[in-house]
Amino acid sequence: MRRLHVVLPLLLALLAGCVTSAPAPSGPVHAEAVTGEWTGRIEIPGSPLDVGIRIAPDGDGMRGEISIPVQGISAMPLADVRLDGSTLGFTIPEVPGDAAFTGTVAAGATAIEGEFTQMGQTFPLVLRPGTVAAPERPQEPRPPFPYRTEEVTYRSGGIELAGTLTLPRGDGPFTAVLLITGSGAQNRDEELFGHKPFLLLADALTRAGHAVLRVDDRGVGGSGGRLSESTYDDLVGDIVSGVELLRGRPGIDPDGIGLFGHSEGGYLAPLAARRTDVAFVVTMAGPAVSGEDVLVLQNRLLLEAAGAPAARVEDQVAYVEDLIGLLRAQDYAAARSLVEQQITEQAAGLPAEQRPSPEQVAAQADAMVSPYMRSFLVHDPTASLEALDVPVLAFYGGKDLQVPASQSAPVLRHLLADNPDATIRTFPGLNHLMQPATTGAIDEYAGIPTTIDPQVLDLVTRWLDERA
Repeated sequence: MRRLHVVLPLLLALLAGCVTSAPAPSGPVHAEAVTGEWTGRIEIPGSPLDVGIRIAPDGDGMRGEISIPVQGISAMPLADVRLDGSTLGFTIPEVPGDAAFTGTVAAGATAIEGEFTQMGQTFPLVLRPGTVAAPERPQEPRPPFPYRTEEVTYRSGGIELAGTLTLPRGDGPFTAVLLITGSGAQNRDEELFGHKPFLLLADALTRAGHAVLRVDDRGVGGSGGRLSESTYDDLVGDIVSGVELLRGRPGIDPDGIGLFGHSEGGYLAPLAARRTDVAFVVTMAGPAVSGEDVLVLQNRLLLEAAGAPAARVEDQVAYVEDLIGLLRAQDYAAARSLVEQQITEQAAGLPAEQRPSPEQVAAQADAMVSPYMRSFLVHDPTASLEALDVPVLAFYGGKDLQVPASQSAPVLRHLLADNPDATIRTFPGLNHLMQPATTGAIDEYAGIPTTIDPQVLDLVTRWLDERA
């Protein structure tokens, strides 16, 4: 798993061996009986997933949509929607792994009992009439807001970026914070697992009297470009352009603009601080060691937490180290071959129908072998962190398995030893998203109602208030 800030595709991490049998057919069913809203739970062991299905007539056939609130998926089109006797089936073409459902409509259309399959794995799914409930997210800000909200666009190199600027009421001048997302293609709210941490951060900081700019990553939402083709130099340029936008805005203190980076954003914020003047830097789960070191330990901890055998863990670590060496040497052809070989070997023991297709293998190779991935893996933050001579707040979660506090916090304390205004904190019970966690594993994120622990929000707002 490569990302510092992971967003799993639908059911990407499947567990095997949970199969249910469908009831006996109850006779032919008319299309009207299955038209409407259905909801159910895909019974993935340890991580059940609530889904909503909408079926509607479409000429002589049917069409449908799926919504998965916890993953931010709304009205994703279904394909091959068909009713054969009492059997309803459909596929989800926008989801990898040949995702599909087949179920039997019960007498009276009170339920559709069947199986969801993806990547050769099978899970029970019983659909019943109703609308899928949104996951509990009590902290998510809702309008009306006691501040001003403005949609903005600006240029960075040859592309246009889009974001949201929130401003306290009044004339200012206000301290301003530019939020920088974690790894992977994120929208301006850094939305994942039904949570919107950057929306929450922007709301809390703006209510406290600070302007906040949050921006869609390249290739996401209203922003142009492609993240996979971008280097860290490109992404730092995007941050600098955002700072310049803020600096030119009336009502914003041009000498009071700072950066807040989450996860990989903790790499990018110090780099940007070397290219433009900023008033402060805040990092949340920001690594203080190389991308290589982060990825190796991350793979080890996540596999161990998942109960993988020791030999499997060591094989994966060796593979990651070999891949990093090839990307460091910019031998992209050999790196791609290695990724494809590793995927194929890992799948060799599976039944033929469970093995990834050539297209799926190619897609995974594309994700692992790119200029963006190389920038992360070869990055050493030592110089940029040592150069920080502005106030710095850095904090970690003690249960974080993606950027472990035990790996980065001691190194950061050493690198910032000469900075007179550096605060480094570890919250023992929090994970990578700063949620109160039990194990810190990724499969917990969606099931935790808290988006960001209130003590973290209090720390950030108090720290900024003291320096505004």
